[in-house]
Amino acid sequence: MARICFNPYFRSMQKRKLIILSLIIVAAAVTRLVPHPMNFAPLGAMALFGGAYFGRKGLGLLITMLAWLLSDLILNNFVYNASGGFVWFTQGAIFIYGSIALIYALGTRILKQPSWFKVVAGSLSASVLFFVMTNFGVWFSGTMYPLTLEGLLACYTAAIPFFQNTLAGDLVYAGALFLTYERIFRSQLLMDRLKG
Repeated sequence: MARICFNPYFRSMQKRKLIILSLIIVAAAVTRLVPHPMNFAPLGAMALFGGAYFGRKGLGLLITMLAWLLSDLILNNFVYNASGGFVWFTQGAIFIYGSIALIYALGTRILKQPSWFKVVAGSLSASVLFFVMTNFGVWFSGTMYPLTLEGLLACYTAAIPFFQNTLAGDLVYAGALFLTYERIFRSQLLMDRLKG
């Protein structure tokens, strides 16, 4: 049975950690608003990072999903929307948000103790998972490809040129997120030692 710690220093440290992790995830989501190559996005990195540092806590997945949703709402309603109506979710959002949840779960499993090798392996896995899920969603919608095995293969084949940007985005953002947190966390520990 876990012990509950009422040490004010510990509670203050946990609160700071929660704020720092949340801000890093939100900052990553905000980068979607900056012009970038198609599919070069922080989705996989955000989910892996959240899974690694929040663990199985539902709050981490919620923060990751809400950050992505907020950036989606801004993009879908102020950047991409030509129809003028308010857009909550794009077609296929279930597959995108489903991939976030699965990548987050992957992060909780393989990144309990992050290392650069695990971050790279997780990023590669996240890219593949996102590619498979979201393109299955495109095919499953039935609007672009026939709902046959040939249609599914055609969908995946047409998506291959976009995979390199997904992979690059996951690798770059994962490196940036994990490195940023480690730098902040280590500087906090150093400052706390100097104070104490």
